Amino acid sequence: MGKDGRGKRRILLELFLTFGKIGLFTFGGGYAMIPLIQREAGENRRWISEEELLDVVAIAESTPGPIAINAATFIGSKTAGVGGAVCATLGVVLPSFLIILGVSCVLQALQGVRAVRYAFWGVRAGVLALILKALWSLFRQCRKRWFEIAVMALAFAAVAFGRVSAIPVILASGLLGVACSRAGRAKR
Repeated sequence: MGKDGRGKRRILLELFLTFGKIGLFTFGGGYAMIPLIQREAGENRRWISEEELLDVVAIAESTPGPIAINAATFIGSKTAGVGGAVCATLGVVLPSFLIILGVSCVLQALQGVRAVRYAFWGVRAGVLALILKALWSLFRQCRKRWFEIAVMALAFAAVAFGRVSAIPVILASGLLGVACSRAGRAKR
């Protein structure tokens, strides 16, 4: 196989291992993975810029499926095409699948053990910290004009206090953004 083939295999393996590490060492779902994706895919490997990561998070949240899988698929595709998308997606999914398979085999027996319950409480607290870090990081990178702040506040209030499903809030926020963008272009 030529030099290009070895390079392609190397990047596919890198995608698989990088997203495998993200999937293995991040508990709590996609939002908890965002800081690790930012560090590994953005800062360390330069597969994606900070601005692109914001777009990936927005698109991954707006499309069906878990955010981590959508983000991995997008970054893998951007980096190495369809093969990259497959490798990154498998990398992020496989650790969780194997862990859940293993845990499900022994969870019933360990369910009553106090140390196990405390360990899960600790993991939940750690996951909350990761989610808050991701939120802070994304907030710092967003433009902070009155419109974005108003949409953010309304979306938060609707989901947190109004018990509105996230799906219509995401769709409405996107539509408001498009309308505001078009209105801004019309004024020029």
